[in-house]
Amino acid sequence: MTEPVIVDARGHRCPTPTLRLQKAYAAATPGARLTLLATDPMARIDAPHLMGQLGGVVLSVEETSGVLSISVEKPAATPA
Repeated sequence: MTEPVIVDARGHRCPTPTLRLQKAYAAATPGARLTLLATDPMARIDAPHLMGQLGGVVLSVEETSGVLSISVEKPAATPA
């Protein structure tokens, strides 16, 4: 398994963390995992909402010392 793509948005306010996650998600290959690091508490709400819109999966939401770590996965492509 490959390492997750880290999207570091610490110190930025809404909507920047979610926009950075959206950009990284769009560039990611199917099956990729991404981890958003954010200090804005709204990311706890915005990132899962974004994944719902894009079809992504929220794997975990953790907070340590005021830093949110939100892990998501871009689903693998389904065969046609």
